[in-house]
Amino acid sequence: MRIGQGVDVHRLVAGRRLVLGGVEIPHDRGLEGHSDGDVLLHAVADAILGAIGEGDLGRHFPSSDERWRGAASTGILSEVVGMMDRAGFVVGNLDATIVAQAPRLAPHQEAMRDNLVRVLGTRPDRVNLKLTSTDELGAIGRKEGIAGMAVVLLEEREEREGA
Repeated sequence: MRIGQGVDVHRLVAGRRLVLGGVEIPHDRGLEGHSDGDVLLHAVADAILGAIGEGDLGRHFPSSDERWRGAASTGILSEVVGMMDRAGFVVGNLDATIVAQAPRLAPHQEAMRDNLVRVLGTRPDRVNLKLTSTDELGAIGRKEGIAGMAVVLLEEREEREGA
C-alpha cells in the first residue's frame, strides 16, 4: 500500500468560471490558475503523485507548458491516473475536502464525488468528499479563495488469474 496527500489553494478572481471536482458551479468569480484552477482535482492528483513517488503537479504540468493553459483538470487527473495505473496501483480509498466560505457547494457535492469516482476508475464506496468552511476566518473566510485537500491510499493492482 502507498499513502499520499495533496493540498491546493487558488484565489477567486473575476472573469473565470468556477470549476470544482470537474463541475461548473454558478458563482460571480472563478479560481485563478494556469488550467481551470480546480483545487479539488489538483489536490487529488498531487496525493496520487505523492503516493507513487512521482513528485507534484508542477513537475508534470508546469505553468510554463502552454498545452495545459485553461485545460480541464479532469484531463490532468486522468493523466495522473494513467501514471498510477502504469505503476501498478489502484485507489483503495480517497478522502478529500473542499474548504470554501462561498459559494454554497452542498448542492453540487454528489456530482463532484461522481466525477471523482469516474475519473479515478474506482467504486463509489472508495471515495469520500467533505465540504467545510473556515467560519469566516482568514483569506478563505473572507471569500478570497478556495482550498482542496486529499489523502489517498493506493493498493497494488491484483493481477487476475489467467490474464
